[in-house]
Amino acid sequence: MILSYLWEAPLNSKLKTKTSKLACIALGSNLGDSAKILGAALARLQAFSDRPILKSSLWQTTPVACPPGSPLFLNAVAALTPLRGETPASLLKKLRDVENEFGRLPKKVLNEPRPLDLDLIAFGDELCDSPELILPHPRAHLRRFVLQPLNEIASVLILPGQGKTVAELLALLPAGESVTRI
Repeated sequence: MILSYLWEAPLNSKLKTKTSKLACIALGSNLGDSAKILGAALARLQAFSDRPILKSSLWQTTPVACPPGSPLFLNAVAALTPLRGETPASLLKKLRDVENEFGRLPKKVLNEPRPLDLDLIAFGDELCDSPELILPHPRAHLRRFVLQPLNEIASVLILPGQGKTVAELLALLPAGESVTRI
């Protein structure tokens, strides 16, 4: 299924744009000044897009599958139109470079606290299963901290491999994960 849809700009704007190739990126931070870090990271993502990016609000979320005692996260989602010639692998490299700029260190423990985490959720309708990248992200449709902010900017989006919109997937999630807009 092609990742193609009409999106409505945030803040109830009447502007509508059609796009056939969209990259969705989940952002998270739970070390340092997370609000400032996510704001700066969202600004950096604009350089990777041919059009103005769509960006969600910031959401405070409980850690999922993290080491005990991990701090709360701030999360957001951005959707961008990749630059001409961009591939999932080249965008992923840029995302890793941005993480490093913000002080991300190589993992020692799975899902440990971090100043910035950028996950490529989808890149158009492309599918990928390599050691470096799986597209679409294999757990995005199960994570409220991804779907809630994504719903804010692209509720009618259908992620590759899913038969339901983001809004429908969100409605199917069980309660338990705390996600609060800030």
